[in-house]
Amino acid sequence: MIQSGPIGIFDSGYGGLTVLKEIVKKLPNYDYVYMGDNARAPYGTRSFDAVYEFTLQCVKKLYALGCPLIILACNTASAKALRTIQQKDLPQIDPSLRVLGVIRPSAEIIGNFSKTKNIGILGTPGTVNSLSYLMEIEKFFPDVNVYQEACPMWVPLIENNEHNGDGSDYFVKKNIENLLNKNNQIDTIILGCTHYPLLLSKIKKYIPENITIVSQGSIIADSLQDYLFRHPEIEKKCSKSGTLNFYTTESADLFDRQAAIFYETNIQSKHISV
Repeated sequence: MIQSGPIGIFDSGYGGLTVLKEIVKKLPNYDYVYMGDNARAPYGTRSFDAVYEFTLQCVKKLYALGCPLIILACNTASAKALRTIQQKDLPQIDPSLRVLGVIRPSAEIIGNFSKTKNIGILGTPGTVNSLSYLMEIEKFFPDVNVYQEACPMWVPLIENNEHNGDGSDYFVKKNIENLLNKNNQIDTIILGCTHYPLLLSKIKKYIPENITIVSQGSIIADSLQDYLFRHPEIEKKCSKSGTLNFYTTESADLFDRQAAIFYETNIQSKHISV
């Protein structure tokens, strides 16, 4: 039974750092542990079973590190593993612990951005194929039409630090055109992967100015603040010393170099095995 500990932030790679950055900005007093499963990233093209097994292993490791609450700051893990972990695994691990995702908070408010009731999703193949956004948005905004486009090359471009190069323009332009061709009334687009904010300048080049682009970082931060307010029994278990610790299943030196691109400050991580 965990008495008090840091909030865990998990991602398959580095993208969750864009979410962590917004959460720390909104809620700086809490302690946080970030864990990236970089050795097995990206998750976006892996099977449901593989993503579930990898995510569960990392969730268990974060619980072992004392986290009473974990945010899956990864759309693919949220789409393919969250529900099973919540319903099947948590009751056996410890019913008092919590794990949350990033898709539902986005779905809860996205309809408020759209005037035409036509929304686009740019995501990894895993997130798109799961249909999670369609199902979640329909719960809150049944009159909204949702169109998806899988972008299999975006994460590899970002992870290999090629997202600012000219080569990335081809894939960004192609996927955005594919999405907008599905309905010319799309007026809101969700960046359905936590890596994608690093491509924002490129994305804006190919999306008309009248279309609203929604990144998840600030949405997740607001949602977490609201969740902690509504669940004081969980909030009191979250320790508050303002500390940040980073773990990776890859080389710590490699993680630190890449992570600085996402978090925009130097990071010192530790290797962790799952």
